[in-house]
Amino acid sequence: MAFAPLDRIVLTLLLGGCLLVAGRAWLRDHPEHDPWTPLALDDPAGWATSRKIAALRTERAVCRAFLGRSGIDATALAPAGEGSCRRDDRKALAAPAWLDIALRPGGAQATCAIDAGLAWWLHNGVQPAAVATLGTRVVRVEHLGTANCRRIGGGDEGTWSEHATGNAIDIAAFVLADGRRISVRRDWRARGTSGVEASAFLHMVRDSACAGFATVLSPDYNAAHADHLHLDQARRAGGWSACR
Repeated sequence: MAFAPLDRIVLTLLLGGCLLVAGRAWLRDHPEHDPWTPLALDDPAGWATSRKIAALRTERAVCRAFLGRSGIDATALAPAGEGSCRRDDRKALAAPAWLDIALRPGGAQATCAIDAGLAWWLHNGVQPAAVATLGTRVVRVEHLGTANCRRIGGGDEGTWSEHATGNAIDIAAFVLADGRRISVRRDWRARGTSGVEASAFLHMVRDSACAGFATVLSPDYNAAHADHLHLDQARRAGGWSACR
C-alpha cells in the first residue's frame, strides 16, 4: 500500500515523536547517560559522567550544588595564600566522613571539585572494588597531602602543580574493615598469589578515579608516583582528562 507524500511526512513526524518520547523516557531511567540531568552521587559511570564532573571543575556553584544534593557540607573557607599559590576555592574535605570513611591525616582542605570527585569515586569506585576483590569495605583512606606551594617536580621553574592551589590530593593507602592495609607502594604490583587481590583492587580504583578526576597518575606513570595515586581537577580546554 503506497502512502501519499503528505501521509509519509505525517508518518515520519509521528515516528520521530515516538522515538523522541522513548529516548527521553530511557534517559530518565538512565540519568548517568543524560547530559541535562544534574549529577547525582548514586549515578554510576555513564556517557555523560565525564562531562558533568568536568562542569564541577569550572563552575563552583554547580560543584556546591552537587555536594548539597548529596548531603555533604559545601561550606567554603576564606581564601588563603597569594600569587600562583592563592587558594581562593577552599573547603574542608567532608565527603569521606559523610561516606563513613576516615581521611588521614585529618583536617585536609582542598577545592570543592576535589571533594566532589572524592565523593563520587569513593562511592562508585572504591567501595564496589573493595567488596568485589577483597570482600569487605574501606574504612580509612591515607593521603600524602593536598595543598603545597610548589611547581611540578619541585624545581624553581616550570608549570605550577595543582597542589599549589589545593586542587589535588595524593592517595597512599586504604585500610579495610578487617584491618588489612592496602598500600600503593607495597601492593601495586602483585607479590605472590596473596597479593593478586590487593593489586587488582588498586588498579580498579585507579581506573575508576579516571571518571571522577581530570588527572590520575599512578606508579605506572613514573617513579615519582611509586607510592601514591595523584588525583587532581585541573581545568583543561574541552574537559579532557589524563589517566596513567
